[in-house]
Amino acid sequence: MRSELVLLDTCALLWLVADQEQLSEAARRKIAGSPASPFVSAISAFEIAVKSRRGALVLPLPAAEWYEAVIKGHGLNELAVDGRAAIRSTLLPPIHRDPADRIIVATAMDRGLTILTPDPLIRAYPGVEVVW
Repeated sequence: MRSELVLLDTCALLWLVADQEQLSEAARRKIAGSPASPFVSAISAFEIAVKSRRGALVLPLPAAEWYEAVIKGHGLNELAVDGRAAIRSTLLPPIHRDPADRIIVATAMDRGLTILTPDPLIRAYPGVEVVW
């Protein structure tokens, strides 16, 4: 059974903020039908800040200000990266090499959340629920 609560991966977060047309119809319905505001992992803040610093992502504000404004403006629930998810991420099958995505998967598994992502590698993890 799919969880009604959702965890946005980093690209879904960026699209929610900047270009909601990039979100799938199923993802938009899942967000709208969730009994609580979507969750985001703090690791997404890290990913966004790294991409911004490298010049691979242009933000209208410094990364810290942008992230804080997005969390507040969209009423998102931020989840800290805890030790349990960090360790679980290292025990996942070697499907995805990106440590941030592995932490998102582990967090969703630990918290019983459905991940909103177009990433086919995340969908390949056994025991994780994904909507796109």
